Amino acid sequence: MMTNATGFLEKFPGLKPTVLTLNGQFYFPFRREIGIGLGKLKGGVEASRESLQYLLENPRKGRAIAIVLGGSQELLDARPGAHVLYLSSRRGFCRFALQYGADLVPMYNFGENDVFNTISSPRGTALRNFQEFIKSRTGFCPPLANGRGIFNYTFGLLPHRRPIATVMGAPTRVDGVENPTREEDKLHAEYCKALTELFEAHKSLHNVPKDAHLTIY
Repeated sequence: MMTNATGFLEKFPGLKPTVLTLNGQFYFPFRREIGIGLGKLKGGVEASRESLQYLLENPRKGRAIAIVLGGSQELLDARPGAHVLYLSSRRGFCRFALQYGADLVPMYNFGENDVFNTISSPRGTALRNFQEFIKSRTGFCPPLANGRGIFNYTFGLLPHRRPIATVMGAPTRVDGVENPTREEDKLHAEYCKALTELFEAHKSLHNVPKDAHLTIY
């Protein structure tokens, strides 16, 4: 969305997209500049309550805000062929959507986990426990990933050349609620259901095995 590589501006004229991502992304030189200012859209913002509140209030219309909901926890399960989302405990976005009357649109990127090869660290293993420990202390723990180099295709920090397809579902209409409680749980359940149905509807078009399903923690 940030670079308009998928033609977002042409497909959704009149919307100004902004991507909210991990705060740690802005501490790495060059990567920070890419997130903040490069590309056609120039829309990288820290994923925080203050950022989201500002974007929803200024202006109130014409914004398309994309949030990577799983955060750093989801990174630890990112590997080729995996379709894992950390969403069960992520409910703040539903609360904001209800308070501001902002519609929710399910979106999934097929192939995103295939651009790097990662060392598997299943839950309960010593490596995973160490990664969880680092994350609990620093708030971020990058996976052990290997990509390609400038002059080779076997080792490096650049992503492999793999197709990534972004699919979007129909928006869930949201009416403004000043103090959402039960509405928040209902909206969260509807969003998870819509996201799962979106994955199932498109997986066969993007080389995902028939028996593979979206796992939501």
